[in-house]
Amino acid sequence: MKIEKDSVVTLRYKIADAQGKLIEDSRDPMVYLHGGYENTLPRIEAALDGQTTGYEVTLNLQPQDAFGERDERLVRTIPKSEFPPGVKLGGQLEGRNDDGTEQSFTVTKIKGPTVFLDGNHPLAGKALRFHLKVTGVRPATPEEIAHRHVHGAHGHHH
Repeated sequence: MKIEKDSVVTLRYKIADAQGKLIEDSRDPMVYLHGGYENTLPRIEAALDGQTTGYEVTLNLQPQDAFGERDERLVRTIPKSEFPPGVKLGGQLEGRNDDGTEQSFTVTKIKGPTVFLDGNHPLAGKALRFHLKVTGVRPATPEEIAHRHVHGAHGHHH
């Protein structure tokens, strides 16, 4: 089966920086609903469209095509006294950005009485090399299409 709109794609991936230094190697396969559902990066969907199981490709993506440019407005500091207990360096906190939208922040530094938070994706601002290997393709179920994501193994569970 070819990858097309409303197909479920299973793939293994590796992400490296522009110099080839490995950043992430998928232990579990990534499974997503193909066809503009924003379940993966648009350039990945474009590269896989029309391909079949076994297809491999390496994509070199600039920040704007990967996880976006860094936005320094998403960097925050909060007093350690307001910091929730149990969250450590590298941990995630939910908060709101300047326009009031919910935003995840990563704890990047704890220095004295100050906690530094960053709402940017950890790979924002970086050119990245994605190596992808398609390990499966199947038609999506009507429920997956209605919910706009994959259900079941390695997908979303309700």
